[in-house]
Amino acid sequence: MKKHVTVLAALLAAATALTVSACRSGGDSNEGSASSGTSDSDSDTIMIGGALSLTGIQAPLDAPAVEGAQIAVDEINAAGGVNGKMLEFRNMDGKSDAATAGEVAEQLINQGAVAIITASDYDFGGPAARAAQAHDMVGISPCASSPLFSSDTLGDKQFTLSMWNTTMGAVVAEYAFNEKGFKTVYVVTDDFIDYTKSLSEYFKVSFENLGGTVLKEDIFSQGKVDTAAFIANYRSLDPAPDFIYVSSYMPDLGTVLKDFRTAGIDIPIYGGDAYDDPALAELLGADFANDIVFDTHSYLSEEAVPGYDEYAAAYKAKFNKELDAPWSMAGYDVVKVLAAAMEETDSTDGAKMAKYMEDNVFELLTGQLDWSDAASGHEPNKAAALVSLTNGETEFLGWKIPDVIPPK
Repeated sequence: MKKHVTVLAALLAAATALTVSACRSGGDSNEGSASSGTSDSDSDTIMIGGALSLTGIQAPLDAPAVEGAQIAVDEINAAGGVNGKMLEFRNMDGKSDAATAGEVAEQLINQGAVAIITASDYDFGGPAARAAQAHDMVGISPCASSPLFSSDTLGDKQFTLSMWNTTMGAVVAEYAFNEKGFKTVYVVTDDFIDYTKSLSEYFKVSFENLGGTVLKEDIFSQGKVDTAAFIANYRSLDPAPDFIYVSSYMPDLGTVLKDFRTAGIDIPIYGGDAYDDPALAELLGADFANDIVFDTHSYLSEEAVPGYDEYAAAYKAKFNKELDAPWSMAGYDVVKVLAAAMEETDSTDGAKMAKYMEDNVFELLTGQLDWSDAASGHEPNKAAALVSLTNGETEFLGWKIPDVIPPK
């Protein structure tokens, strides 16, 4: 039986120590300013490297994850570090570019990183994970949900904290079919990256396996959206679908949804975690952000997430702003898991850390997580948070694990 590991600690107490430990928490600049020092056995510092994107299309997910990682490092160092050594997080901007992400991961490893936090996406994070694997160290993504982010594809020391799109697609399909009684759907898919493509694919497979019908699917590429054509295709369907499923990324996700609503199409629209970008609700406003349901990684309330209030207080104390999305909690969780692996194995060895991560169940701000072993792909057994958007305001509908998860 796996041991359950709770990695949440006394965040409020840690918040008071942020100014003391902030110099250890790494930088938010493109170069990744952080305390100096290496991670060898003679150093009093252990460095975790980050190849997260602070600029470009991936930044809305990755930049908050950097903030969460910094909070975790502050907390850990205020409590004495990892086996008596201070923890350092050094991020270098992956610039939402796959080649750059791989390059900065290599630079961080050369600077002494013992683990790599990759971008929150397979396409942008995969090269950094491959760099970590080549050096026999753990790589982990805060939110990459493509099933390609697995040990099958990337190597036996690579993980994602996120549920896969197999779960994310199935959760919404089951909610639409079983709980709402929807039987037909019109699908719009952005083929921008594997995340957007595979999310639609697993949603469709799950919905059709339940007995639902996909009346039509339109496919476009990010930056080349033609909503007039989508609206015409939707209106040509007879009878009209029960709901629309849109798998895309901001900014085109916002364009598609707003144009549908502006055109008077007010039927339910469902999707995945890209909808959890505050910019989407802001763009749609109270008039158009209605009858929208999506699943994501966590939710901003103590009711949904025990320990949330303390985390939000620590976040505000460090960054002087309110928490508005779950992405930073994923960055926090990643560092806490890596620190627990190093602490409990008394090692920064990648194989030992990976085995610890496989052998334990983690209680996180982003939910309970149980990875399978490397032979099974490091599949993350994890629930999705189901959320609705009404009058521009979110409502938590519950943590959901599908009755049937389609094979990847």
